[in-house]
Amino acid sequence: MTAIPPSVPKMQYRYLGRSGLQVSAISIGGWLTYGGYIENEKTFACMKAAYDCGINFFDCAEGYGGGESEKVMGEVIKKFEWKRNDLVISTKIFWGQANGDMPVNNSGLSRKHIIEGVDLSLKRLQLDYVDLIYAHRPDKNTPIEETVRAFNHIINTGKAFYWGTSEWSAHEIAKAYSIADKLGLIPPVMEQPGYHLLRRDRVEREYAPLYEEYGLGLTTYSPLYIGILTGKYNDGIPQDSRIGLGKDPYVQQVGRTLHDPEFVAELEKVKKLKTVAEKLGCNQTLLALAWVLSNKNVSSMITGASRPEQIYENVRALDILPKLDTTVLKEIDDILQNKPQEVSG
Repeated sequence: MTAIPPSVPKMQYRYLGRSGLQVSAISIGGWLTYGGYIENEKTFACMKAAYDCGINFFDCAEGYGGGESEKVMGEVIKKFEWKRNDLVISTKIFWGQANGDMPVNNSGLSRKHIIEGVDLSLKRLQLDYVDLIYAHRPDKNTPIEETVRAFNHIINTGKAFYWGTSEWSAHEIAKAYSIADKLGLIPPVMEQPGYHLLRRDRVEREYAPLYEEYGLGLTTYSPLYIGILTGKYNDGIPQDSRIGLGKDPYVQQVGRTLHDPEFVAELEKVKKLKTVAEKLGCNQTLLALAWVLSNKNVSSMITGASRPEQIYENVRALDILPKLDTTVLKEIDDILQNKPQEVSG
């Protein structure tokens, strides 16, 4: 294994919303990487590097790689004999088509799929429980009360400690809290939204009332927007880039939008961030990561990596974070011109 460079800063930990659980400010996710997109040995090396850097939060989902992401994560934990109490492991339930042969009841947020899906996820992970369990998307066909009751059951039976949502609207999250409060059940603690320099409205405006009222914590994903915010696409699409290779449908869709006039205008703004990064003595990648971490409502920022060196580089964002004072943040806002308006009372 590669030795950790001395320049890698000490990991920071944040409370998950209003809960007493502490998670590393930077975490590792299995989407588009582990369980099908990079070789297992590289996965093992990346997760070991993350653990050695102090990262304790590892995120996956039943739908990542058709369940393979969970299998690989379980194998890593077993291989390195990590103590379970040192880890915060999460998975997400919604797309579980790989769980069975029938197209029905293996997806969504019905009580049946949540309970059976969690059992199958734990089997793949080779764990007795996960720390966090998410409703991976809202399910318009299942009453929210049924979903709340099912996740309450999962926690009461010791298969998870906390539950939350991913890409739910503020209205849907508030409804889940209201139902839980009315029925004396456990409410969601966290939300996992996409959040980066070009996608701000939901986290900064729509969810704003939920942080104070419910103590909602965020475990955000896609801080680099499939690499676009690293600056690597400033002069076109490299053939060996993630968008250039384009295996995943989401990545392919993002690649197509790169040619849309509206997105081209956004990309021109991203190019101007290079000057801000240079003044801070870093690259655009670290600027984008530090910017996400500057939001006090972000409990943990989920990142991906295909090489240990990427882990070490990403953790250096913690050194850039103190440099993002109000002057620098305003300069970024002036360049992007996308700061959401505050919610009026």
